[in-house]
Amino acid sequence: MKRRTFSLGAAAIAGTALLAACGGGRGDSGSGGGSDEKGFAKDAVIGVSLPWLGTQNWAEAQDMFTDQLKKAGFEPLVQAADNKVPQQQQQIEAMVQRGAKVIVVGPIDGTQLGSALEAAAQEGVKIIGYDRLIENTEAVDSVVQFGSIKTGELQGQSLLDGLAARKGAGPYNIELFGGGPADPNAPNFFNGAMTVLQPKIDDGTLVVVSGETSFQQAATPDWDNGKAQSRMDSLLSGNYSDKKIDGVLSPNDGIARAILTSAANAGQDVPVVTGLDAETESVTSIWKGDQWSTVYKPTTALVSKTIEIIQAYQTGGDAPATEAKADNGSKEVPVYELEPVVVTKDNAKEVFKDDPERSKLLV
Repeated sequence: MKRRTFSLGAAAIAGTALLAACGGGRGDSGSGGGSDEKGFAKDAVIGVSLPWLGTQNWAEAQDMFTDQLKKAGFEPLVQAADNKVPQQQQQIEAMVQRGAKVIVVGPIDGTQLGSALEAAAQEGVKIIGYDRLIENTEAVDSVVQFGSIKTGELQGQSLLDGLAARKGAGPYNIELFGGGPADPNAPNFFNGAMTVLQPKIDDGTLVVVSGETSFQQAATPDWDNGKAQSRMDSLLSGNYSDKKIDGVLSPNDGIARAILTSAANAGQDVPVVTGLDAETESVTSIWKGDQWSTVYKPTTALVSKTIEIIQAYQTGGDAPATEAKADNGSKEVPVYELEPVVVTKDNAKEVFKDDPERSKLLV
């Protein structure tokens, strides 16, 4: 699909000049919110471009951004792109045309938004990467996410812990799954896990029966649960007709549930399966004793930190100080890394004690 170019046109330029002469400025809401000299109006439009709403964490982000941006006095413009890169590009361009002063982007593919974001940056828009790194462009000011390598390490260690707790002494037969290749977090999750698992594969404690141990072999295109289940079906039919599978590294909760369904359909005992996102279905599964674990990355913490950065930009200041940086291929981007936590049945009540939606599942 041909990318739509960003163009103001003569009439829009003239209109912008008129607004500036009247003291309004491009993107003012007209409600008299006021602005700081180097910042922007306190009631400015803030764009949020999410990749899709197909998992619970993204749906939560849509609701929380809409609510919390309103409470902070901004005008939220929150959209999701149905996992279609051209649609996300167009949404970003439209947000610029609406006068957004900051655009928060959870990229579908972190490598394909450069042109749209560079056009936004030329208009003075601040760009915040949300939950995923935006790559190969200088048009990104900061990134807010949970540590992706750390998340993978937690998943890998949790798989080992679960195998020891549920399956007795090794060696253990396992399989490996990764997330969507276009998501820059997905290889980090996998590589983080493999720093924990590879030594155990090397010493024979873990046996990947299929031999599929690279991210390219394990990846799940588009994070699609159906594709994950099809791959698990094939792995089981091709490698486990005469043996049991003990555990599976799963990169998120939806894929974990697909793996468990496949194992049940194949007549396998419940394997130890990891996850990510603490989706309500998986929290219930963990509490019932099926899925072994998930990694909790509370959306409310991500959204709150993002809004804190937006408020700093609004007053004309810099984002809060952070020592963490990520090389996105074009620049070193300041990164705000929050701490994820692994959740099993043993600690679920403690982890979710301040989360009424999830804590009510633990009965």
